[in-house]
Amino acid sequence: MIARETTAGLGRQLRLIGLGLFTALVMLGQTGKASAVETAKPGERFEITSVKAVRPTLVDTIAALQKHDIAGAKAAFEAYDSLWNGVEMYVSTRSKDMYDALEHVLQARIEKAFSAPNPDVATLLADTQAILVKYDEAIDMVSKAAPINPLYDDIARLRIVRAHLREVVPAIKAGNFDKARKSFAAFDSTWDSIEDMIKTRSADDYVAIEKGMIEIEKALMPEKPDVAAATALVNGVMAKYNLTVTELVKEARSRP
Repeated sequence: MIARETTAGLGRQLRLIGLGLFTALVMLGQTGKASAVETAKPGERFEITSVKAVRPTLVDTIAALQKHDIAGAKAAFEAYDSLWNGVEMYVSTRSKDMYDALEHVLQARIEKAFSAPNPDVATLLADTQAILVKYDEAIDMVSKAAPINPLYDDIARLRIVRAHLREVVPAIKAGNFDKARKSFAAFDSTWDSIEDMIKTRSADDYVAIEKGMIEIEKALMPEKPDVAAATALVNGVMAKYNLTVTELVKEARSRP
């Protein structure tokens, strides 16, 4: 255990030094968006504030479409998908119909439209406005509902942090290495908030993730990283991380 602690501590120091610039860039990019995020009301539970925090990405998508800015709208909706992945379990647990409408109907339709060679702005705008209306219904649902099993908050925290890591491989495969670095930096900067949950359940997985993060940081340093190698490293860390997520989901579902 002492050896693991020493290794993990050294690893964290190395990552903080190596990723300092990347994290600074991420924070600069996020500063301009801070005003768009809803302010949490005093006493609101984590579930409500987390679900509310996703909403501004849909507002940004609509605003970009109204300006006929397809690239901006697509980027905003990708941000929605990433944030939504962190909180969707709250919605799916409370209402499968609500979840299906958001995920499998409206989101699927919007993503398909964005993938077309020449997306139809009018149709996209209508569908995005529709998903915002439905999302507001989801916010209202969780706001009025009784508190959920606290384990779901832990799951959400893990998934919210993991969302940044999920962005890395698609960015690498698309050749957008700047995006890959920024997403990994965002994951690294929030890892400390949830690492104890993983460490408590498996010290071995915790050490493997710490080691893998150092390797990912090194792999992303070159101007043009090795796509296959970087992808394998990220997938390896993701697999270890997902073990804790899966265990918590099973545990949460087994309780009232």
